[in-house]
Amino acid sequence: MATENQNKEIIYLPLEDVESEHCALIVDKGLSQVKGIESHKVELNNHRAAITVADPAAVPEAIFAIRDLGYGVTTVKKTIPVLGMSCASCAGSAESIAKATEGVVSASVNYGTGNLTVEYLPNITDASRLQKAVQSIGYDLLIEDESTQQETLEAIHQEKFGKLKRKTILAVLLSLPVVAIGMFFMNIPYANEIMWFFATPVVLWLGKDFLVNAWKQAKHRSANMDTLVALSTGIAYIFSVFNMLFPEFWHQRGLHAHVYFEAASVVIAFILLGKLLEEKAKGNTSTAIKKLMGLQPKTVTVISDDGNEKQAAIEDVAAGDIILVKPGERIAVDGMVTSGSSYVDESMLSGEPVPVLKGENEKVFAGTINQKGSFRFKAVKVGKETMLAHIIKMVQDAQGSKAPVQKLVDKIAGIFVPVVIGIAVFTFILWLILGGDNGIVQGLLAAVTVLVIACPCALGLATPTAIMVGVGKGAENGILIKDAESLELAKKVNAIVLDKTGTITEGKPEVTDIKWLGNDDAAKDILFSIEKQSEHPLAEAVVKYFQGANSVSFSAFESITGAGVKAVKDGESYLVGNKKLLLENNIVVDNQLQQHAGEWSNLSKTVIWFADSKRALAVIAIADKIKDSSVDAIRQLQEMGIDLYMLTGDNEATAKSIAEQTGLKHYKAEVLPQHKADFIKELQSQGKVVAMVGDGINDSTALATADVSIAMGKGSDIAMDVAKMTIISSDLTKIPQAIRLSKQTVATIKQNLFWAFIYNLIGIPLAAGLLYPINGFLLNPMIAGAAMALSSVSVVSNSLRLKWKT
Repeated sequence: MATENQNKEIIYLPLEDVESEHCALIVDKGLSQVKGIESHKVELNNHRAAITVADPAAVPEAIFAIRDLGYGVTTVKKTIPVLGMSCASCAGSAESIAKATEGVVSASVNYGTGNLTVEYLPNITDASRLQKAVQSIGYDLLIEDESTQQETLEAIHQEKFGKLKRKTILAVLLSLPVVAIGMFFMNIPYANEIMWFFATPVVLWLGKDFLVNAWKQAKHRSANMDTLVALSTGIAYIFSVFNMLFPEFWHQRGLHAHVYFEAASVVIAFILLGKLLEEKAKGNTSTAIKKLMGLQPKTVTVISDDGNEKQAAIEDVAAGDIILVKPGERIAVDGMVTSGSSYVDESMLSGEPVPVLKGENEKVFAGTINQKGSFRFKAVKVGKETMLAHIIKMVQDAQGSKAPVQKLVDKIAGIFVPVVIGIAVFTFILWLILGGDNGIVQGLLAAVTVLVIACPCALGLATPTAIMVGVGKGAENGILIKDAESLELAKKVNAIVLDKTGTITEGKPEVTDIKWLGNDDAAKDILFSIEKQSEHPLAEAVVKYFQGANSVSFSAFESITGAGVKAVKDGESYLVGNKKLLLENNIVVDNQLQQHAGEWSNLSKTVIWFADSKRALAVIAIADKIKDSSVDAIRQLQEMGIDLYMLTGDNEATAKSIAEQTGLKHYKAEVLPQHKADFIKELQSQGKVVAMVGDGINDSTALATADVSIAMGKGSDIAMDVAKMTIISSDLTKIPQAIRLSKQTVATIKQNLFWAFIYNLIGIPLAAGLLYPINGFLLNPMIAGAAMALSSVSVVSNSLRLKWKT
């Protein structure tokens, strides 16, 4: 569950058999008629419906409405013994608390048997949560080993896939003798009866779902792919049974009584086979989410208050717990290192291959892998608050969102099935009028073939499968995409506005150069110790640079505002600060040091001097270092024909220096945060599609104004909330990668839609018998069934090709 801005909880209903956008539209329409539902959205790629309700009673109503339309909602049904009940009113209390538990669809307690019969949504609750609810009012549930019996959505889907596989194999095996007789051995005794014997279980048992769902659709004056399959196979089957039982009806009219059991049974076998292949391929499109979900370990080692180690389930970890991480283990929750140090592989979140050293007071994230060291950390964010959980949610939301191109496809899908039925009826009438003696039979066959070959699924899958693979591939490469629209729009970007600090540069001052007059280790210790005591923001960079130096104490220490610091040790004075401080104290500066200082100043670096009472001992350059990847990223983007603009609040000299070092042609210095958004509007007014890349709170207005907003993952949470894309590693080279991914995804969508449209535009007229007057060609319904199954599989397979593109 998630919480909306209005504090309304979003309830996710896991859907079954919703295979295309057309099915999603039918479910969405059904949900709009359920009282108590305030908002609803069907996310095809995530196989779920997201609803917000005014009244919790609307949830079971919504599930009933979806099932009544012929689709499924994944729920778990269990019978669990209730302990501690002593009267019938106890059963009533236990039932009430079970019904009130979040995620429960229905619950009833039978005092006679002592059992709770419950149906719940496995993505929201489980038996252990029900047990806690029942325990809260003084009863208990007898639950066996929950870890082994806990039903997950994945297990349910696997079971469903196994069932489909068994049905498909059986349908193929039963159809083989029907095809053999229908094609080659029509004249053997009892041929029709044998074919009927094998075809009946295929149509009425293995194809039962098509018939039942078509009836449910018809009740609601709706139609989908099941309608087409049920009509085509049902007509062929009933017509064949009639011809088998009453052949004389045709004989009296001088016609042969043909049966088409092989068409009915093979079409169902092919469609089941197509569904099986499609499910398998669609399973591969969601591997990114499965990989992310598999990153979190199930158990952790918690250090108790008395210092002992104990194994705990991940669900039981609370913020503030101290957790021990051993070599090779995955980190379970987000936290802060309290003791020890180790390198941690964060590539699964950031896409960066080099492990990062984690020491005391440094952040660690759930799903990352500890290398050879061992450390303890304090849990800060657990459960749905971890960065990994946020990434999973963002990827799921993006995969469930619709690209703008989908709106047109939805309109076509909405009228597709009724139009196809209309074409089939029209085909039959035309054959009846113009077909001569065999008009009825051939008209019926042509109508059946039209119904079989028409495929709304290929159209419905064209966009969502490509979006799903594109968003998933982005996540695997450390690019989080918030919605399908930004993924589709990124390819059109022709201007990118870059923030300087934290985007092009590291965002923190570092010592870039240092020049000593001599090589005195004692002097280094003194400089380190002075800067350690200094309160100046740049002092931290020097302390970090000299990490490992020895601390010394001073007999006097004085901060000189606007100049630096003065310290006294063993009667000798030492100064750290700017050139002005040295001149005021008549310090001698060596020409060699002065030359280096001049060069660094020209590069817009901050220069700090270190001196004793007589002469300058060292000169240090501090700068916000340009990221290693920035120059390469800027070159790649310029090669793609994109105009780049750097905006910074820094002075002109610093901005010019950064622009020269990175190869940027356009930059603006001393820009206030509110003016960044104005600059973006100015570019947009020139007809440019603008992307903004930033990392700070001060960038949030500009990010919201841009057509495509990209946040740096190491920046502020506000920037990431506003942005449509997040680069987890803050590596600028991910931006050209994201644009390439957008181009590849949009190209795949266009290919999918082209083939889906072409397939139907060519297939339907062929099925209707367009070529019959020219060369006598009539498409066999069996071939039409195979083509229809293949069209969906080919669309999903084409989307999967995205995975292997670079």
